[in-house]
Amino acid sequence: MTSPPPVGAYVVDSGTGRVGRVLGLGGPYVRLAPFGGGREWDCALGELRLATAAERLSAATAYANARSRGEVP
Repeated sequence: MTSPPPVGAYVVDSGTGRVGRVLGLGGPYVRLAPFGGGREWDCALGELRLATAAERLSAATAYANARSRGEVP
């Protein structure tokens, strides 16, 4: 990704394959949070791409399943 994604956009960190929501920008890094909350992480702008609808749905389903098993508050 060459230009910074907007705050609130869902992106994929290609280094880890994780889907995250953009929280903010800081220099060459973008601050991300996992779907449903949790530990935030930084990712280089060049390792991001916008998440597809299928990837957002997959992240939401994984979060809902983890919550139903009591793994997430």
